[in-house]
Amino acid sequence: MKFILHFWVLFCCLYALSKNIYARPDTVSVGALFTFNSTIGRAAKIAISAAVNEINNDSSILPGTNLVVEMQDSNCSGFVGIVQALQFMEKDTVAIIGPQSSVIAHVISHVANELQVPMLSFGATDPTLTSLQFPFLVRTTRSDHFQMAAVADLVDYYEWKQVTAIYIDDDYGRNGIASLGDELVKRRGKISYKAAVRPGAKKSEMASVLVRVALMESRVVILHANPDSGLALLSLARNLGMTSSGYVWIATDWLSSILDSSPRLDIGLLSTMQGFLTLRQHTENTRRKSMLASKWSALVKKDSVDDLFLINSYGFYAYDTVWILAYALDAYFSRGGNISFSNDTKLHEVGAGGLQLKAMTVFDGGRLLLERIQQVNFTGATGPVKFDTDGNLIRPAYDIVNIVGSGLRTVGHWSNYSGLSTSLPETLYMKPAKRIRGDQKLHTVIWPGETTVRPRGWVFPNNGIELKIGVPNRASYRQFVSVDNNSGTVRGFCIDVFVAAANLLQYPVPFKFVPFGDGSQNPSYPDLINNILTNEFDAVVGDIAIVTNRTRVVDFTQPYVESGLVNGGLAARAQNQ
Repeated sequence: MKFILHFWVLFCCLYALSKNIYARPDTVSVGALFTFNSTIGRAAKIAISAAVNEINNDSSILPGTNLVVEMQDSNCSGFVGIVQALQFMEKDTVAIIGPQSSVIAHVISHVANELQVPMLSFGATDPTLTSLQFPFLVRTTRSDHFQMAAVADLVDYYEWKQVTAIYIDDDYGRNGIASLGDELVKRRGKISYKAAVRPGAKKSEMASVLVRVALMESRVVILHANPDSGLALLSLARNLGMTSSGYVWIATDWLSSILDSSPRLDIGLLSTMQGFLTLRQHTENTRRKSMLASKWSALVKKDSVDDLFLINSYGFYAYDTVWILAYALDAYFSRGGNISFSNDTKLHEVGAGGLQLKAMTVFDGGRLLLERIQQVNFTGATGPVKFDTDGNLIRPAYDIVNIVGSGLRTVGHWSNYSGLSTSLPETLYMKPAKRIRGDQKLHTVIWPGETTVRPRGWVFPNNGIELKIGVPNRASYRQFVSVDNNSGTVRGFCIDVFVAAANLLQYPVPFKFVPFGDGSQNPSYPDLINNILTNEFDAVVGDIAIVTNRTRVVDFTQPYVESGLVNGGLAARAQNQ
């Protein structure tokens, strides 16, 4: 009997101990850090609150545990965002939703790594924020690596070889454009000019940047900015005549986020961007997306927001971010995880002065929770939510949107799997991937100037040097080349052929004819050729015989006249020029 009593006591102790190990906390605290009064932040604030409310009212996930998300407004300030993130670290926070900014993410990720607090960012798209360098930063949106691949495919699809890039000169802008450059090189293209805009730049500074862009030869402009600076740049570009026919503007998804959030698109705003293309993160038509969209107006009114606004793609990703964390926490607790923190000895060794570094503790279960986050697999508002081995959400895809008249028109889609297509990306994953140029397809685009004709994408730069074309001022056989010594007019068959060839180029080339010789006798053709070598002429046109010693120093076009009198090329130019 005594043995049975001891056994029963031992059993009860073990049972109580096991219940304590697997006991779920009544409350779990999470921080959220973003800019409330921003295009992304306004949608994120309501979407996060909606997701938290749904989770706390769903007994199938986190049963017995109340999810509490404390939201802080970084107010577009990198410094404020950093301070607030550090404050979260002092409050035994198990995870942080955010930051929205790539700049803040770069700094805070080092702290998250040290304190092992997972950060789930729905807005930091900088492609250099990789899981290798920042293992505790989980990107719950699309990396700009994929967006820039989509832009590069667009440029390649329309057969433009050079682009001008305008970007904000911070981590987000610089690294995004660097990724674009890499993607263009893969497609034998390049960024011919990079125009950096200082964060917080005045309009006069922006105007100076745009004037330099207008002097460049490329008319294909990629604009990678944030909403405030992006709209200011577009307004100035319109005033400078840079949004008219002949230009191509491709804006990254900052622009679609603004337009998607506006229930009534401002005609004045739209007039500055007619014919533009912009990208939008593609979200599939799921049940959760439909449910969130259907009650969005009521959620906005409940939040006491004065101006009604619609949800954009970042709002859907913010909503899914909360669910990612909820599913991960549920799995974490189900497998015996608990909430405990310990002191970081490294912080104790630092002479921090007045800083309360000792208040920041290491989340003991942070690494295990991170693993559970990386293992989630469900269908959210954006589509399938699952991470690949590189820490990116699977199935990256974008909508290609054309701004026309008073609205937006989707002309196609891009996915990392199938490239450009007029079909929805989710319908193509079960089919063989087709990345051949001939299989890439988009609907007709209406370009600036209300034309469907593909812009050439090039003009000769306004600051370009006029080409000097040497022509022999002959005394005989003037039907090939003749120079009127009084007016300086140059005529002849050779001249007509050269002008016709120049007109076939995809962009205008300014040039002037420079007579060589006095016209009283035929000039020396070896001397005429040598003037190319001395940079006196950029090229020469005339009845120039193609002979061996000349081909060693200059290049010739194909001969256009073959007779007993002339066996000549259209023009000659210095080799390697």
